[in-house]
Amino acid sequence: MDTFWTAARSLLYASGFVTVSLYVALAVRNLDARLPDVMPHTALGLLLIACGLAFAVLSIAAFVAKGRGTPAPFDPPRRFVASGPYTIVRNPMYVGGLTALGGLALYLGSSAMLIFAVLWGLFAHLFVVLYEEPVLRAKFGREYEGYCASVPRWVPWR
Repeated sequence: MDTFWTAARSLLYASGFVTVSLYVALAVRNLDARLPDVMPHTALGLLLIACGLAFAVLSIAAFVAKGRGTPAPFDPPRRFVASGPYTIVRNPMYVGGLTALGGLALYLGSSAMLIFAVLWGLFAHLFVVLYEEPVLRAKFGREYEGYCASVPRWVPWR
């Protein structure tokens, strides 16, 4: 029953984060009229959206199943998670979200949304480096240090 409530909280938090991010991304499309029209509309964006969302959902599922926690910083996993998508990149939720957001910008042909995606990625990087990594080092110590040495922060490799 504990896993059910953890999954429910994860769904609530993730839905809220996606809703706010999507709202802002769609709102910045109004700025497209002020930018050069250089972004093509491409169906490749749909593939990126699907892949990004799948990667993020699998990451959240790993947090629930293995970590017994949620993606929210105020309700984090109780156990260290280094399985599933976390075996190929340390921040798969952010990578998935950024991939989906970039895919949406490509699909809609929105330069403003692509700029927002880049800024969102910069914010995520700063949040990870300045907050998440120090907290994880303090909480999980050598286990996390070893993980950082063997798994890249952003660019997946296999």
